[in-house]
Amino acid sequence: MLHSATSARRPRRHSPERDLLNHELVLSNPSVQRLRRLAGRRSSRDEEGAFVVEGAILIAEAVRAGWHVEAQFLTPGASPIEGAGTVNFLADGVMEKVATTETPQPILAIVTRQFADADILSRASFVIVADGISDPGNLGTILRSAEGAGADACVVTSGSVDPSNPKVVRSSAGSIFRLPILERVSLEDVARAGLICLGTSSHLGSEYTSVDWTRRVAVVLGNEAHGLADASAVDEWVTIPQSGAGESLNVAMAATVLCFEVARQRRAASGTVVLP
Repeated sequence: MLHSATSARRPRRHSPERDLLNHELVLSNPSVQRLRRLAGRRSSRDEEGAFVVEGAILIAEAVRAGWHVEAQFLTPGASPIEGAGTVNFLADGVMEKVATTETPQPILAIVTRQFADADILSRASFVIVADGISDPGNLGTILRSAEGAGADACVVTSGSVDPSNPKVVRSSAGSIFRLPILERVSLEDVARAGLICLGTSSHLGSEYTSVDWTRRVAVVLGNEAHGLADASAVDEWVTIPQSGAGESLNVAMAATVLCFEVARQRRAASGTVVLP
């Protein structure tokens, strides 16, 4: 007996994998295009008040620190992070065109910027000022060292690299979410808050170990190529002596040395045992 084509037709089965594929975002999707803008343009991050965080560890750090994570974007098969916003899967090959690293991690997220207000300076006793720092890796390392040494805040002056630049975020190893950061604050603003501004120099000032860091201080670090101008609005100058023919340390290395000297002196002053 012959059966009609209609009666012989079997119902089509849908697999979860196929359903997921149908909802994967392609490169032309508006959300993906927004990701590209936020990852690549400071102007977009400023306008939208948001930035891109790459990698599960950093995204989890943002969530733990209480930052608002708007949405997360994953490669097929990657696991979402709880509390990291709306889950979106990207089509094959899209992550490579959106991420800022040569070997992208399988997840990134959009996080709302929530940097600190200037009034924190009036309560601070130890502040780092990044004045004209241009390299993202250096600024990220400065943030990491500042947090590790117990700084109250980091000021990033106009003319410095964007603290929400993807490389700054990666280099900070999560410190960007825990250390209060102030943007568009001047040295004059720092001084008005009652902090003593100590400028770093390769040729001016007192040796860093002879400075009293137990006061309310702001460590001012200048541009990688030019440093701070001799006429900068600082109260005192400090230098790190060194042997050899090199003129000065890398600014992030200098920041680390100074930050932990501040921490050492303050532990000693508080009675905490400081091992040699």
